[in-house]
Amino acid sequence: MAQFDTPDQLSLPDLEEDVLDWWQDQNIFERSIEERDGQPTFTFYEGPPTANGTPGIHHVLARAIKDIFCRYKTMQGYQVDRKAGWDTHGLPVEIEVEEELDLETRAEVEAYGIEKYNAACRESVLEYKDLWDDLTQRMGYWVDLDDPYVTFETDYIETVWWLLKQIEEEDLLYKGHKIQWYSPGSHTVLSSHEVSLGYEETQDPSVYIRFPVAGEENTYFLAWTTTPWTLISNTALAVGPELTYVKIHHDDPHQGAETLILAEALLDDVIGEDYTVEETVSGEELVGQRYEPPYDYFTDRAEPGEDAWYVLGADVVSTEEGTGVVHMAPAFGEEDHAVAQDEGLPLFNPIDKDGEFTDAAPLVAGTWFKNADKTITDDLKARGRLYKHETYLHNYPHDWRKGTPLMSYPVESWFIETTKLKDRMVELNDTINWQPEAIGEGRFGEWLENNVDWALSRRRYWGTPLPVWESDKEGSDYYEVIGSVEELREKCGDQLPDDDEEIDLHRPFVDELTWEGPDGGTMRRVPDLIDVWFDSGAMPYAQWHYPFENEEDFEANFPADFIAEGVDQTRGWFYSLHAIATLVFDDVAYENVVVNGLVLDEEGNKMSKSKGNTVEPFRVIDDYGADVARWFMMSNAPPWESIRFSERGLRDLRRTFFGTLENVYRFFSTYANIDGFRYQTDRMPVEERPELDQWIISRLHTTTQTVEAALEDYDPTTAARAVEAFVEELSNWHLRRSRARFWASKKSDQNGNAGQGGTVAAEKKEAAYQTIYECLEATARLMSPIAPFFGEWLYRTLTEVTGGEADSVHLASFPKVCEEERNEALERRMGLARSIASSTLSLRNQAEINVRQPLPRLLVVTGTGVPEDEVETVKDVILDEVNVKDIEYVEHSSEVVSRSAKPDFSRLGPRLGDLVKAVNQKVRQLDDERIDEYVETGALTLTVDGEEVELGPDDLIIQSEGIEGWLVEQEGDVTVALDTDITPALRAEGLAREGVKRIQDLRKAADFEVTDRIAVAYDGSSQIADAVAAYADWIRNETLALELQPSNEPTGEAVETFEVGDERLTIGVRRVEADEALNA
Repeated sequence: MAQFDTPDQLSLPDLEEDVLDWWQDQNIFERSIEERDGQPTFTFYEGPPTANGTPGIHHVLARAIKDIFCRYKTMQGYQVDRKAGWDTHGLPVEIEVEEELDLETRAEVEAYGIEKYNAACRESVLEYKDLWDDLTQRMGYWVDLDDPYVTFETDYIETVWWLLKQIEEEDLLYKGHKIQWYSPGSHTVLSSHEVSLGYEETQDPSVYIRFPVAGEENTYFLAWTTTPWTLISNTALAVGPELTYVKIHHDDPHQGAETLILAEALLDDVIGEDYTVEETVSGEELVGQRYEPPYDYFTDRAEPGEDAWYVLGADVVSTEEGTGVVHMAPAFGEEDHAVAQDEGLPLFNPIDKDGEFTDAAPLVAGTWFKNADKTITDDLKARGRLYKHETYLHNYPHDWRKGTPLMSYPVESWFIETTKLKDRMVELNDTINWQPEAIGEGRFGEWLENNVDWALSRRRYWGTPLPVWESDKEGSDYYEVIGSVEELREKCGDQLPDDDEEIDLHRPFVDELTWEGPDGGTMRRVPDLIDVWFDSGAMPYAQWHYPFENEEDFEANFPADFIAEGVDQTRGWFYSLHAIATLVFDDVAYENVVVNGLVLDEEGNKMSKSKGNTVEPFRVIDDYGADVARWFMMSNAPPWESIRFSERGLRDLRRTFFGTLENVYRFFSTYANIDGFRYQTDRMPVEERPELDQWIISRLHTTTQTVEAALEDYDPTTAARAVEAFVEELSNWHLRRSRARFWASKKSDQNGNAGQGGTVAAEKKEAAYQTIYECLEATARLMSPIAPFFGEWLYRTLTEVTGGEADSVHLASFPKVCEEERNEALERRMGLARSIASSTLSLRNQAEINVRQPLPRLLVVTGTGVPEDEVETVKDVILDEVNVKDIEYVEHSSEVVSRSAKPDFSRLGPRLGDLVKAVNQKVRQLDDERIDEYVETGALTLTVDGEEVELGPDDLIIQSEGIEGWLVEQEGDVTVALDTDITPALRAEGLAREGVKRIQDLRKAADFEVTDRIAVAYDGSSQIADAVAAYADWIRNETLALELQPSNEPTGEAVETFEVGDERLTIGVRRVEADEALNA
């Protein structure tokens, strides 16, 4: 006959390895999809990682979130087909390759050869793919690794080209010359969403510069900048026409007497010395005045005072910071450039694409632009142009991949006119369910509201080429966008291989394809690549090679029901998915999105290799198991909040939640094997089971309802905590209070194997087994989306004996809520019993009175939330649980507790000011009735000095003190008082219970089976010996002792002397053989 496995303490890492092998042997992942064929689909999109770096512990968090909801929806009956994917293009790959090949500049890359360079990129990009696959499999993240989408494959690129063709046909693709954020470190423009990923807190120079007013001696416009390197390119000064300016006279210790012009509102912020206001003027009056530029490098290219170097009016000028006089360098600022275009100002750019000054600026020629700050500042100081030099802490954009600072730079690029569809993107976003909601409304929603056109093109080598060919005829602006390989073949014929499989659409091959243009010129591809975020945002279509094949698969899986990534993707992948879907399909790309936060170290610090506080995911899984890591990350805090990762927390979770569940199963399986329980009989109606069973079954259905609602709402934390709470109830209340039914023999089988604790009706024993089994089996299914390994082990260990719905928990259905078996009134009553018991046991702890010591009385205060009739129905449960002889009731807490109130001055002081003293007096005078009112409602209105003062739930501190002779505990609605007077009779009973405890400890130490009968010999000090003798029958029944005899020298297979308070007890136990037991 099959028996339940009864393992010693489980090693979760070993258990998981066994489950992984079984999944693979039985094709469980594949079957979870195949067996749902024909059912409704649930679509998940995998955000593609770049596989040229190693995974970290934060990837376990992100992948656990993704896996949970896919497993859950599978158990709900959906077909959940999900592909893995790899993001293979872009700067991260190039940086890695350039380090390996020791290439530093574009010239060196091109000298090395683009073909060889890109071949190295292709080889490097999947360097760590096996490591990523290992983590994916080891942590139980189910995605199709055998058929992933890969962004460098020709089919994928062809779909990307098709999407751009659709965008161009809607007249949304254009070429423009704009000031853009440019990374000289990687020689490319960054899109607005890429820029947003790289802001870093930076200390920059904050300099105040004198600009001499033309024709006025010792008179200067005072302008402020945090980018001294741009001063070489200055072309104008801007003032606010509506602002008020002053001319001030003061004596500078280095310059002597001088006149400075700046905004009146900023005078005291800027000028540190004594000064005299000579004149007040409007900004409008300053417009048109000429000044001398800080450097004369470009005076041969513009006429001072006419073409450049004059004061102009601009609405962008404010008095929030600076001097109210703005230095304009149109080559290096978007706002400056816009003003310059309106004014017709020239643009001076002495910096090359490598970020170094050219010979046009001899002072700093060959210097990296940010390194020029000090040289320029020192030069201006030496020439008397520097008024003041400070430092300025602010957030400045850096290259999100390379870490080098960005610069605003004039670049010709290709753009997608996303601003044209801004309102539609906002409207569609309103239909998406964001978890948390604040991201969708705030960070992402605000990003859409402030949308700028998508800077699409990149001047790099390894990536998807922009499929734009331009005519090289002089003066021609003709171009074509290619949307497929077939279209490309029509254009360039035999330049392409005959076999599509041999086509490589990357550089340099695609650069060599030309054809004759309609204007007589030759069509040549522009040298640009496209933004890698467009690559990844194209995956809903490109993973299927849509529209060239798999049209039905695409249509069945668009839009996604669910995606999940980190908060850093809000303006990355989330945006590119949303923008492309809006541009091409006028639809959302995803309907539900979970945004996970950061994984911090135990102290709350951001993890980084430089700090040495990173956590290696494989070690964590090897030490604790993937399930513990997954569960910890879900239950510790909502995943959209940043969580503190703690190995101490992992150990605690292993011991509490997983250890408790393991112990419940071990207890069940041990006694089920003894009694031969296999769940072969019909299911006993719940209403025919004991009330304790009815309660835990009701709690099971309520928990199932909570878990299901949470997972439907993409809230794994509420789901995990609900399962944790249920396991605690199952173990610490139901099972603990049901142990006697497992220990006892059936009344129809008094010589049966179990028998500890007397006899019990057969149907009550069957009810106990069925109830625990059902709770364990349902818990296995409830937990399996979050803890797929332990859930699998528990489900299979149970159902291999009883027969189950499916081979695997992941092929089974999610538990169903049976409303007929829910009993809210019973749950409320039992919850009340647990609350009263918990408060009473807390009082025992305060008094240091062991729960084995009976006490005489418990007073319970009845009232709101604690009706006497409900307490009466669970009275016996409470008394048994807390080992107290009787419950008495009082109607008012004032009968057992004295309460007083005082204000929380830290809250009320700032709010009430001088009134707080009078409020304090009023609060101190509150009687019990008013305090009760405040405790129940959380609000109180006082009239103080003729004013009404509203007090909220945290404004008062309530202090309680028990009446003399009683211990009192208040928790929520429950107030109890405990009588701790111990009579001689109660003392004797307590000592007898201590004796049982010591005998049971010896049984365990001697490694006896739970069914073994024993003989006990004892000797002790007078009180405990008398107590054991007085309670001998009860002790024998509790311990399966056939003999319990006093002895001057107790002997046996295990002998030990115990100190019980002031008493001494020596016990010897020996096993009674079967034939001896039968004759006893």
